[in-house]
Amino acid sequence: MSRPIVPSRRDFIRFGTAALGGTTLPHWAVAQSAPGLIASDATRPAAMQGLQFGDPSQGATLVWSRADRPSRMVVEWSLDRQFQQATRLLGPDALEVTDFTARQDITGLPENREVFVRVSFQSLANSRALSEPVVGRFVTPPFGREGDEGWHRGHRHATDLRFVWGGDTAGQGWGINPAFGGMKIYEAMRRRQPRFFIHSGDTIYADGPIRESVVAENGQPWQNIVTPEVAKVAETLDEFRGRYRYNLIDDNVRRFNAEVPQIWQWDDHEIVNNWSGSKDLSADTRYTEKNVPLLVARGTRAFLDYAPMRPFDAREAQRVYRRFSHGPLLDVFVVDMRSYRGPNTDNLQPVPGADTAFLGREQLDWLKRGLDGSRAVWKVIAADMPIGLNIGDGNTLSGLPRWEAIANGNASGPLGRELEIAELLRFIRHQRVRNTVWLTADVHYCAAHYYDPQRAAFNDFEGFWEFVSGPLNAGSFGPNTLDGTFGPQVVFSKAPPAGQVNLSPLAGLQFFGEVNIDARSAALTVDLRDLGGASVFSKTLAPRFG
Repeated sequence: MSRPIVPSRRDFIRFGTAALGGTTLPHWAVAQSAPGLIASDATRPAAMQGLQFGDPSQGATLVWSRADRPSRMVVEWSLDRQFQQATRLLGPDALEVTDFTARQDITGLPENREVFVRVSFQSLANSRALSEPVVGRFVTPPFGREGDEGWHRGHRHATDLRFVWGGDTAGQGWGINPAFGGMKIYEAMRRRQPRFFIHSGDTIYADGPIRESVVAENGQPWQNIVTPEVAKVAETLDEFRGRYRYNLIDDNVRRFNAEVPQIWQWDDHEIVNNWSGSKDLSADTRYTEKNVPLLVARGTRAFLDYAPMRPFDAREAQRVYRRFSHGPLLDVFVVDMRSYRGPNTDNLQPVPGADTAFLGREQLDWLKRGLDGSRAVWKVIAADMPIGLNIGDGNTLSGLPRWEAIANGNASGPLGRELEIAELLRFIRHQRVRNTVWLTADVHYCAAHYYDPQRAAFNDFEGFWEFVSGPLNAGSFGPNTLDGTFGPQVVFSKAPPAGQVNLSPLAGLQFFGEVNIDARSAALTVDLRDLGGASVFSKTLAPRFG
C-alpha cells in the first residue's frame, strides 16, 4: 500500500501563492513586501493557509488567517496596492486553542472601494520575527442611506452587483487532484469577479474518507492528495480541523479566498451525514466514537475556527443565521436549517411541535421580521437545503420513510416541517413582501424551480423561484423527486443520466450559481454555470413594486 501524499511545509511555502499548473499571480498580489521581515526562517511563523475574507458588511469586512505556531496576527489595509497609506491593526493571538487561527474585523471602510490587505504573524518568542505576509484584496459593499424607502428613491446611489453561490466541497472521496487542476471551479468563480460568495453548506465532508487513488466513471483514474486527517472519518477535534486545512491546500481555493469575501453556512457533512437528534452511529463500523452530540460539538468548534465568519455575540456564540445588506438593491438572509431542527422522522405530524421544528421559532420570527422590515428591492434567502425536493434518510422503526429536509413525499397540505415553511410563505404574502428569491445547494446537481400556488396543495402564498447549484467539488447525483405541497415546477435541471450516481468532477457536472442585479432596472438575473464558468441556464426576474 502506497503512503498518502502529504504536502510539506516547504511545498506550502513554494506553492503558497503560485497556482497549480503554473498560473501566474494576479497583478495586485505583487505589491511591495511588508517591512521588518527580520530573523531566521526557523524562528519566523508562517501563514501557510493564506487568508480569507468574510461577512462583508456596510463599512466592515472580516479577515481570517492561520499561523503555524503561537504568534500574533498583524493586519495592514490600504486603498492603494503599494500600502503607502496603510492602517495597521494588531490582531488577536493565534494559539493552540483555535488551531492557530485568528480573525480581525476591518472597520471604517468606505463603500464601493477596492481594499488591499496583508496579514503577517509576529512570533511570541521574538517580536522581530514576522512571517512573510499573505496578501489579498476585495471590494467593499455599497451602503444603504438613511431615509431611503427603497430603490426607486435610492437608485442613483446603486451600483451593479454580482455574487456567486454553491455548496459541497471535497465530497464523496473526490478531493484535490493536481492532474485535474485541483478544485478548479473556484478559479472559474474567481474569474467572474463577484463581490462575494455564499457557501451554502457542506464546506467539508467530515464523514467521507479521501483515498489516494480512486477509479472514476469509465475506468478513469483519479489521484487525490491525501493527509492523515482526511484518510478516515473525522472523530477528534484535530481531524475535523484537518478537513478545513485540507481544502486550503488547494491553490484555486486560496487564490479565490484572497479576492472574494465569503458568507458561510453549514449543513450536515461538517459533522456527519444527515445528523439530527435521531442520528445513530451504533452500527457504523467506521466510527469508534459513537457519541453524536460530542461529534457535533467537535465539528462545530472546527467550523467556527475555520469559517471566515464574524462571531454573533455572547448571547449565542455559535449562531450561524444572520443578515447582510448590500445597498438599496439587496438584502441576504442566511438561514440555518441544521442547528434548531427536531429529529429526522416520517415528517407527517399534523400540528407544530418539537418534532416539526426546522428553523425553530426564534429563527423563524427573526426571518419574518427581517423580510418585513427590508427596504431592499431583492430579498435573497440563502438556504442550506431545498424546499420541495424529497431527500430521504432511510426508514423509521415503523417502516415509514424518514426525511432529511422539508419535504415528506406527501403532496397533501403542509405536515411536519412543512408547517414552518407554510407559515413563512403565508406571512410573506399577507405582509406584501415582494421579490424574494431562494438560493440553495445540497443535492449535487443544478436546477431552477418555480413554486406555483396554482399547482400546489397549499396555495396561500405568492409564487417564487428557487435556484439550486453545486456541487463545487464532489460527487454528482440526482435529480430528486418533487413534493407537491408547495407546487414546485422544474423549469431546468442538469444532473447525471438515469442510473448514474457519484460521478467525479471529470464528468463535468459541477456547478455554481451567479446572480447579477442591474442598477438601472433592478432586474435580477440568475445564471447556473458549469465547471468552466459557462452558463447552462439563465433567468431574468423583473422586480415587483407596490
